[in-house]
Amino acid sequence: MSEALYTQLLDLACGAFLLAAVVVLWRRELAAIVRVFALQGLALAAIALLLGIHEERWDVIVVAVGIGLLRAGLLPYLIRRALAALAADPAHSEEVRETQPLVNVAASLLTAAVLTLLAYVAASPLVELDPTPATRALPVGLAVVLIGFFVLVTRRRALAQVVGFLLLDNGITATAFLATSGVPLIVELGVSFDVLLAVLVLQILTTRMREAFGTTDIDDLRELHD
Repeated sequence: MSEALYTQLLDLACGAFLLAAVVVLWRRELAAIVRVFALQGLALAAIALLLGIHEERWDVIVVAVGIGLLRAGLLPYLIRRALAALAADPAHSEEVRETQPLVNVAASLLTAAVLTLLAYVAASPLVELDPTPATRALPVGLAVVLIGFFVLVTRRRALAQVVGFLLLDNGITATAFLATSGVPLIVELGVSFDVLLAVLVLQILTTRMREAFGTTDIDDLRELHD
C-alpha cells in the first residue's frame, strides 16, 4: 500500500469514526443509536487494520479483527437484545426513545464542535513531536473521548448512557492505536474482556431497574431515592 493511499484511507476511517459519535448526539431513537455505534465499531476496526497493514504487524491485524467482532457485532447485539425486551412491553414503549435529554440536539451538536476544537488544540503539542499520518489523526480519538463523556452525563435513559460509556471506550482505544501505531494483543484482549463484562453487568442492571421501578430514566430513580 502506498503512503498516499494509506493516508487517505486512514483519514477516511477517522472521519467516519468521529462522524458516528456526532450522529449519536443527533439521533434520539435508541435502535438508531445502536446501529450508529456498530458502524463506529467498524470504523475503529478499519483504523486498527490500516495501522497493522502499514506497520506490517500481524498481531495488530488480529487485534483489528477482534475489535470488529466485539465492537461492531457482539456489543451492539447485547444492547439490541436489552432494547428488544423494552420494546416488547407496550407499557414501556417510551423507554426505546431518548425523549428528554438534559441538553437539546442543537446545543449538543454545537458542544460537539467545541469539544472537537478543544481536542485539536490539546493534541497539537503531541502531533508536533512526531507528525505522522497516525499522530495527525490523534485529535479524532480525543474528540470521541470527550463526546462519549458528554453523552454519558447528558442522556437520561440507562441504555443511552451505556452507549455513551462505550463511545468513551472507543475513543480511548482509537487514541491508544493512533499514538502508538498499534496496541499489543494481550493488552487489547484484557481491555476488551473488561468492556464486555461491564456491558453484561449494565445490561442486567438495566433489566432489573425496569422490572423493579418500571423505568430506566435515571432522573426518576433519583426522585425515588429522595
